Amino acid sequence: MERASLAGGRAGLAVFYAYLAIARRSKSDRSAAFRFLDQARVALGSVTMPPSLHSGFTGVAWAMEHLERRLGASDGDEARAAVDDALLDLLGRSPWRHDYDLMNGLVGFGVYALERLPRRAAAACLRRVVDRLEETAERGPRGTSWLTRPELLSPTQLAQVPHGYYNLGLAHGVPAVIALLGSAYAAGVARRKTRALLGGAVAWLDAQRLPAGAGSVFPVMVQPGVAPPASRPGWCYGDTGIAAALLLAARCVGQPAWERRALDIALRAAERPPEECGVVDACLCHGAAGIGHLFNRMFQATGEERLGEAARRWLGRALELRRPGRAIAGFPTRDRGGDGAMTWVAEPGLLTGAAGVALALLAATTPIEPSWDRMLLVNVSAPVADGRPQQP
Repeated sequence: MERASLAGGRAGLAVFYAYLAIARRSKSDRSAAFRFLDQARVALGSVTMPPSLHSGFTGVAWAMEHLERRLGASDGDEARAAVDDALLDLLGRSPWRHDYDLMNGLVGFGVYALERLPRRAAAACLRRVVDRLEETAERGPRGTSWLTRPELLSPTQLAQVPHGYYNLGLAHGVPAVIALLGSAYAAGVARRKTRALLGGAVAWLDAQRLPAGAGSVFPVMVQPGVAPPASRPGWCYGDTGIAAALLLAARCVGQPAWERRALDIALRAAERPPEECGVVDACLCHGAAGIGHLFNRMFQATGEERLGEAARRWLGRALELRRPGRAIAGFPTRDRGGDGAMTWVAEPGLLTGAAGVALALLAATTPIEPSWDRMLLVNVSAPVADGRPQQP
């Protein structure tokens, strides 16, 4: 039961099998989804977990909420109501001294609250997330940002960035705040506050652009006195994730100028050949299938054929990386072993494993809306023609 999480455990596998069941109209896939969801639910009440969305109890509750409508069954609401209460208590603590990010912190709690709307507790939770983001924001002449503080860093990270840093990745940084604030605004929660924070955050992000020829539009991070490093593409870090987050916020708020910026970032990312990007595996988080899914989502939303071409190119790259007979379905994941060295592992999970690769491929080959990617904050709305989304 130790692997119950959304990102790497049973909750994530339940999400995968649920979408597979919808696509194949399969009773066996539906049964597998229920089985994994039940196992995650048992762990929710019996195993100590952190509160985070991707590795903790909030993510398990998100999966339960997300799949209830899709599987046509309900466990009642007691477990999720307990999670609501726990988060409201946690988010009532001020000043906020924990993470602000999507994976482990405030933004992730907001993603869960969005899934639970329109329940009163969910709206209250989302308002408190916005309150905590407001109190931890740093405002300056270039806009509004959030510092990843030194006390939240590992010893290895602290040696590299002793004063903390400003993160530009969607997994742990400011782009996720932008996507969440846009989503909260669209949901009608604390609109004046979210709009003010959002405008400042978009201005700050725009000020971090790298010079032409740097290799990417945005760096991985920003820290005083250090030249910002260029980033490879991906969901967790890189221009593709940033473009999707900004496009989502632009659509939520109704800002054509932001949408044009997002499209420009995405098109520049689409020009980078896969073989020159240092992407070695296929996973959703930082691999070829995840990049393909982001381009697919943005193509569906905009109809821009160059993004469709990029989606096909990157999904094709994911298939090229398959190693039949190895790992799970031929998709090994590059990870750090116990000795610190990089190695290839068989990982079943949603974020860095085979289940996520399969979900990205499923999204590209069926007309089923991949709403599961709300957990990644890249759920950009898509125009529909003849009742079916466009295929990449």
